[in-house]
Order: sequence, then structure tokens, then C-alpha cells
Amino acid sequence: MGSQSTAKTIFLLASMVGWLIVGAALMYLFPVLADWLVSSDRTHLWMTNLSRGGYDPTLAWVGGGITLAITVLANIIWHQRFEGKI
Repeated sequence: MGSQSTAKTIFLLASMVGWLIVGAALMYLFPVLADWLVSSDRTHLWMTNLSRGGYDPTLAWVGGGITLAITVLANIIWHQRFEGKI
């Protein structure tokens, strides 16, 4: 087995956490996206019921978007400075 530096291990773990947060935001946004794309009576009813329960996709838009930007930027910087691939 190969060895890797502690810095790379920490970077990979932090990157995985970032992608998990982005994935969670996308899952939370699924009802809104389904309502926008399909726009049927069923998706409108789904959104109505979710809204009554306090569903607000703003946090997913903001948090997921910021996390996506930071994660992609960190990956680009890592590969430029430490891997020399980009």
C-alpha cells in the first residue's frame, strides 16, 4: 500500500465533508426542483403540504451553494499547488 501525507489525508476528509453537505442540500432541494421541472398538481400539493410543515429551501440554496463554491475552489487550489495537475 502506498503512503500519503497527513495534509493530503486531512484535505481529502474535508473535501468529502464538503461534498456530503452539497449532496444533502440537493436532496433537500428535490421537492422544489421537482415542482419547477414537472409542475403538476401533485408536486404543487406536495409543496403546499411541505410549506405547512415549515419547509424552506433557502438554507439549502445558500448553504449548499456556498459549500459547493468553497469545495470546488479548494480542490482547484489543492491540485494547482500540491499536485501540479491543473
